Order: sequence, then structure tokens, then C-alpha cells
Amino acid sequence: METVELKVEMVGIHERRLRKCLSKLKGIEKVEVDGNSQKVAVTGYAHRNKILKAVRRAGLKADFWSPQNDLLNAYAYGSLRFNNINFF
Repeated sequence: METVELKVEMVGIHERRLRKCLSKLKGIEKVEVDGNSQKVAVTGYAHRNKILKAVRRAGLKADFWSPQNDLLNAYAYGSLRFNNINFF
């Protein structure tokens, strides 16, 4: 089983549409959506490119999550924490 993390540009109403399009794929076990950081974690046996393609077909802008996105979100929201130490 593999977990694929995606950065998806969405508004609150897109969360339901996103869950619906991902639940139709074979092998998907769980979909976790974090609206604040626009991060989607998909757990299952589906190939990562098929997951990305399904999200894009639903009309949402998406890309694979990278460690750079964590830093950008921390800077934007003003809280970067490592081992209980605040940096911003």
C-alpha cells in the first residue's frame, strides 16, 4: 500500500468533488483532505500517475506534493515548527 500526497488548488466546495472522483478509482482505501494547506493524501494500491490524472480530469489543478510546499505553507501561515521550536 502506498500513500500519494498531492497539492490541489481548491475551494471548500471542491472537497466533495475531489473525494468523489478519487473514490471511483480501483484500489483507493482512504482519502484525507486538508483544506487549509490544500494537501490531499491518498492511500491505496493505485498508481500515483493515475491518481493525479483523475484529479485533473475533475477540473482541479493538482501536482505532487513536495517538501518545498511545506516550507511555503509554513511561511504563508506564519508557523514553522521543528521539535517544538518556533522559527517564525
